[in-house]
Amino acid sequence: MKVINNKRLGIYFFYDKQGIVDRFVPYFLDDLCKNLTKLIIICNGKLNDEGKEILSKYGEVIVRENKGFDVWAYKTALQHVGWEELETYEEVVMLNSTIMGPMYSLSETFTKMNDKDLDFWGLTKYFKYDGDPFGCIEYGYIPDHIQSHFIVCRNSLVKSKDFHDYWDHMPMIHNYSEAIGKHEAIFTKHFADMGYKWNVSVNVDELRNYSGYPLMMCPTKLIKEYRCPIFKRRSFFHDKDDYLRNTTGESVTELYNYIKNETDYNEDFIWEAILRDYHQSDIVKNMNLTYIMPSKVKYQNTFKSKIALVIHLYFPDLLEENKHYIESMPKDADIYITTNTQEKKQAIEKAYKDLQYNHLEVRIIENRGRDVSSLLVGVKDVIMNYDLVCFAHDKKTAQVKPGTSGASFAYKCFENTLSNNNYVENIISTFEQNPRLGLLTPPEPNHDAFFPTCGFEWGPNFDNTKKLADELGLTVPMSAYKSPVAPLGTMFWFRPKAMQPLYAKDWEYNDFPPEPNGIDGSLLHAIERIYPFIVQQAGYYPAVAMTEEFAAIEYQNLHHYVQGYNRVMVGNGVGPYYKQMMGEMNYIMVMQHSCKYLIKKLIKNILKKIFPLSFLKAVKKKVKKEDK
Repeated sequence: MKVINNKRLGIYFFYDKQGIVDRFVPYFLDDLCKNLTKLIIICNGKLNDEGKEILSKYGEVIVRENKGFDVWAYKTALQHVGWEELETYEEVVMLNSTIMGPMYSLSETFTKMNDKDLDFWGLTKYFKYDGDPFGCIEYGYIPDHIQSHFIVCRNSLVKSKDFHDYWDHMPMIHNYSEAIGKHEAIFTKHFADMGYKWNVSVNVDELRNYSGYPLMMCPTKLIKEYRCPIFKRRSFFHDKDDYLRNTTGESVTELYNYIKNETDYNEDFIWEAILRDYHQSDIVKNMNLTYIMPSKVKYQNTFKSKIALVIHLYFPDLLEENKHYIESMPKDADIYITTNTQEKKQAIEKAYKDLQYNHLEVRIIENRGRDVSSLLVGVKDVIMNYDLVCFAHDKKTAQVKPGTSGASFAYKCFENTLSNNNYVENIISTFEQNPRLGLLTPPEPNHDAFFPTCGFEWGPNFDNTKKLADELGLTVPMSAYKSPVAPLGTMFWFRPKAMQPLYAKDWEYNDFPPEPNGIDGSLLHAIERIYPFIVQQAGYYPAVAMTEEFAAIEYQNLHHYVQGYNRVMVGNGVGPYYKQMMGEMNYIMVMQHSCKYLIKKLIKNILKKIFPLSFLKAVKKKVKKEDK
């Protein structure tokens, strides 16, 4: 069937857990509606007043209970319109807000498909997969199918009893797996097997052996070479393991850079759409948000930002060593040095009397809260006067024995924060070129006693950080299983306006625990980890920064660690691939836990048969008493 009069109904499914309509939605609908006669917008869950006002400009808005995923949203819309009216349209377009764009006007796609003799069509195809990872696909495997984010059903299909029966008998969808297994994965084959003709506008069958999911694994290629008008919002928070099973991890960086540098699409729509609701760990991993900046050359940018350095100095014997790092700041910067005694202040002023800056001030603060209170209390009267601030402090590390290991942690923090003037000015330029960048932090320590930090970034601090987040009213996601992109050394660059949710508390010294403080698990360590969530709440992203020299060190260290893992794991029959290793190790841990449980239960049953119950209770009571 060919389209003649272009009479089309659109059914647009929208979901946002906070009921907020981000700007990418009206941008998309502005173009879509040029190709529609009528639009029905189905919203699962809630929709705030502003969002409803925005969507109502495009068509009828129906807000329904958040159940059945997109499948039952489509079903609801079809029932609302009714079969009699539906059959008057040449095409019914079912699409959802998981896609962003358009990169090219959708009229190009509709015009391209108008002359094709089809019963239904879509934008992109997911290729056949031998297996059913969802556990509910009636065929036992994933067949070739049109992806459900954009399916167009023509009158020849819509008016058929087959189509009516499909939707009338659609079972309730209870989870994401069922949404795929009971609708998206089977819709195409279900009707194709009945003789209905289908195709997609972005036909990339030649990529079948490259990826089963080209829109996710090579989106830039589809946009550039096949004029695909859309990309997936999920690209920016998708499972990193899945990317690395199919690519070397370049897909999302390549996509974002192409959109930013080669198209008219506003990349700020992307940040707005992902920062509120998705884990910063996934965003940073997928977008490879690590800035490697030179320290030997300076970018050819003239920065306009108002800059300050806040540095807390506690150890007089480190004054000369830290002077070099202070001198890395631009000469028109303001310098605030905090310390805790008059004697130290005098020593600092004497050691740094030759430093020439726009403003240099040494402040005495209470020794409660250490370097954290220096930033949150000691300079809170001036901090919002600046566009960018670097925060640092002298450092002796309690987690390791005095010597090179602790000194190397300080080196890692300082070198990737204040290496030299070239590097500092390159950091400033990077902030100016990336207006959504809110926090730049050195990579976490991973040498010597710090080795487990990579993978256990929370340490014993998730609960106290989550409690603080709740007190501050943060709503961005936080999980004990997703690492924070935090300055685990409390040295970093940031935009003060991105820190406003933290400064809104108006901290005082007595908010912090008195000395002595523990080496981990305190409020200070919670604040250290909450910084990136603060900037995310404010609509900015955290990232990692390194000099090019240190990036080489970090790469070789991590490469060395992975070599060791592989030799031990594969050498002992685990693997050889990452996915296998993780699966097998998880299985081993589950089995170990199960065996321990079974052995305990067996011993308990044996003891019960040998000894009287009164004797066992007495022993248990005595053990508890001795444990105390």
